[in-house]
Amino acid sequence: MLTVKDLHASVEGKEILKGINLQVNPGEVHAIMGPNGSGKSTLASVIAGNEDYEVSSGEITLNGEELSEADAEERAHKGIFLSFQYPIEIPGVTVTNFIKTAINANRKAQGLEDMPAKDMLKNIREKAALLEIDSKFLSRSLNEGFSGGEKKRNEIFQMAMLEPKLAILDETDSGLDIDALKIVANGVNKLKSKDNAVVVITHYQRLLDYIVPDFVHVLYNGKIVKSGTKELAHELEAKGYDWIKQLVD
Repeated sequence: MLTVKDLHASVEGKEILKGINLQVNPGEVHAIMGPNGSGKSTLASVIAGNEDYEVSSGEITLNGEELSEADAEERAHKGIFLSFQYPIEIPGVTVTNFIKTAINANRKAQGLEDMPAKDMLKNIREKAALLEIDSKFLSRSLNEGFSGGEKKRNEIFQMAMLEPKLAILDETDSGLDIDALKIVANGVNKLKSKDNAVVVITHYQRLLDYIVPDFVHVLYNGKIVKSGTKELAHELEAKGYDWIKQLVD
């Protein structure tokens, strides 16, 4: 599904990614861990097509299609979903209206007509019930006055409605208490299937108690320096990132 080959990327002239190689197949959950400044969020942004970052070499393909010429909107239409660390507030635009607009924009990009209102409402109700979201939440302005947990739950709702091929969750556990963490993780687990894939970016092992990865990759100084199974996350928790630094140095 997702193939990243020898990816080098920089921002404002500073190289951040220094040769990333990653293969994510349908049905898999990959966790990317690493200390602050290692390049985790940069990798997520570059895959999603953020134009603030300059790709100097390497390639990113999704289902065999090279994405270098595709902007962020095109990549979203092709099935890449990025959950942000800090979701923006959009006063006056309800959660429901935002998701309707996003879905119909995707359909237009695929040459389809707008989803009929009846089908849209049915879909919204089904996904909201799946994620334990009430109707009052859906009528609120997008992220305005939302708690950290509500913002993250809203992003998982967007993911459920858009049904992406590849979901990238960038530190979705940031600032969440244990109850909110469980709700978000439960939503992700319910949406996993053999046809999609999830990349979870996190500092901490605790999220991976709830979203169990098939593979764990450690990003350090712009490179993936170690990969393994879920046990690698426990090893990192026990030994800390200084252990990785010692291995590299």
